[in-house]
Amino acid sequence: EVQLVESGGGLVQAGRSLRLSCKTSGFAFDDYVIGWFRQAPEKGREEVSSISSSDGSVWYADFTKGRFTISTDNYKSTVYLLINSLKPEDTAVYYCAALLGTRVAGPYLTLYKYWGPGTQVIVSS
Repeated sequence: EVQLVESGGGLVQAGRSLRLSCKTSGFAFDDYVIGWFRQAPEKGREEVSSISSSDGSVWYADFTKGRFTISTDNYKSTVYLLINSLKPEDTAVYYCAALLGTRVAGPYLTLYKYWGPGTQVIVSS
């Protein structure tokens, strides 16, 4: 069974950095795109970033403005999202999702098939 589990969220002060992890299992970690999403309280889901496990390509939403970095560790079957200079508006539940059989990173919001349960990030000021 394909599984994705996020971790690394919590309560953090504005201006700090936070690294989220997405541990995957149940599929080969060499032929898919992993995306990061976030959903603020009473807001819609936003696609943040994605990365390809095969060609290393990455995609970032415009609002990230250089503060977000996505990376992957194929040996650990884990994808990371580093958020620098955290702002209160970054408060959200962060999700990771997998699109199997896709080799190029990009905005595939409606195509992701597998999702993790999310990890909560709360940024205080």
